[in-house]
Amino acid sequence: MKGKVIKYPQENINTDLIIPARYLVDINPQFLAEHCMEDLDMEFHKNKNNLQATILVSGSNFGCGSSREQAPIALKATGIELIIAPSFARIFFRNAINIGLPILQFSDIDAFNSGDLLDIDFGKGVIENITTSKSYSFSKFPAFLQKIIKVHGLINFAREQIANSEEGS
Repeated sequence: MKGKVIKYPQENINTDLIIPARYLVDINPQFLAEHCMEDLDMEFHKNKNNLQATILVSGSNFGCGSSREQAPIALKATGIELIIAPSFARIFFRNAINIGLPILQFSDIDAFNSGDLLDIDFGKGVIENITTSKSYSFSKFPAFLQKIIKVHGLINFAREQIANSEEGS
């Protein structure tokens, strides 16, 4: 996966900052995307679009707070294809994986700046910062989590598992 970075180095960016509760009246992902991150940065969409960013880099404990599944849905609907942070709240981690939004735990977020172009090889566990010509290793996900992400979420993964088991019957 290749993409450009938009960086919010703050720690503890909670789900209410990702998608404020006042917008949970509609489950449409595009509606949620319109309001994503606005309480943290009113210029989020403008900045993300100017950078052509698809990778969000953030501080530790990203996605803490309430367990709203709309938070990763809103981010994904904005065009974010990957989130890199030193740590994630457990429920956010699970919700992101369930919808097929890759997240990557990587502690040295100082290695990346907004606008950097990254190339991530999930199979090898390598991030290449093309902008700075530096490479970094990360702990790979177990194969089953990689598969869930590859097929764009837990529901698709389950459907594939069921189809495979029916073929084997």
